[in-house]
Amino acid sequence: MTRAALFDVDGTLTDTNHLHVITWWEAFRQAGQQVAMHDIHRAVGLGSTDLIAHLLGEDRDSSRDQEISDAHSTLYATYFDRLPALEGASDLLHALHDRGRRIVLATSAGGSELSALRRAIDADDVIVGIASADDVSSGKPAPDPVHHALEIAECAPEDALFVGDTVWDMRAASRAGVRSFALLSGGIPRGDLEEAGASAVYANPAEMLSRLDSEVLAGT
Repeated sequence: MTRAALFDVDGTLTDTNHLHVITWWEAFRQAGQQVAMHDIHRAVGLGSTDLIAHLLGEDRDSSRDQEISDAHSTLYATYFDRLPALEGASDLLHALHDRGRRIVLATSAGGSELSALRRAIDADDVIVGIASADDVSSGKPAPDPVHHALEIAECAPEDALFVGDTVWDMRAASRAGVRSFALLSGGIPRGDLEEAGASAVYANPAEMLSRLDSEVLAGT
């Protein structure tokens, strides 16, 4: 039987959500749009097009979407050489691998951004694949990225677990029929994550690792 552990990256394995908030805020400002940082924070985890639509509305001038997205990418790239992994991130991936789980990342990041994130995580030796938003027709909260991650892992939904930090992660996992665990390291309140479908909530990867055998994998 193949078992898998599927992971979001930003806010889950790397301490990068607030960098996204700052760089999206500046990208919107440069385009003449005033968007509150609080609202941007709650939208982090959506793909770029969905994030812009979520924050500016469907009646926006969508011809500027690419300009805003490109500005965010340029601003965020200035942090590539110092993106921080969260405490316990690499150890958690290695521990799950050692317990027979195939590790797949499910992220909207790609290209040089993804390379920078993988360097920060430092666990390429146990990561078997990447499910990118570019590979599916709809990003989170649609289940497509999770379905794709399951295909990469060659794993059935009932034999996988998904770890993320946003309501979009939890909804995507729930819709894909995968048991989900949430981390508070992305800054989203516990209640919101539980309401979105999280079966358990931990402070960060280090706390999840400390409860891996006693809680997360108990009975599996």
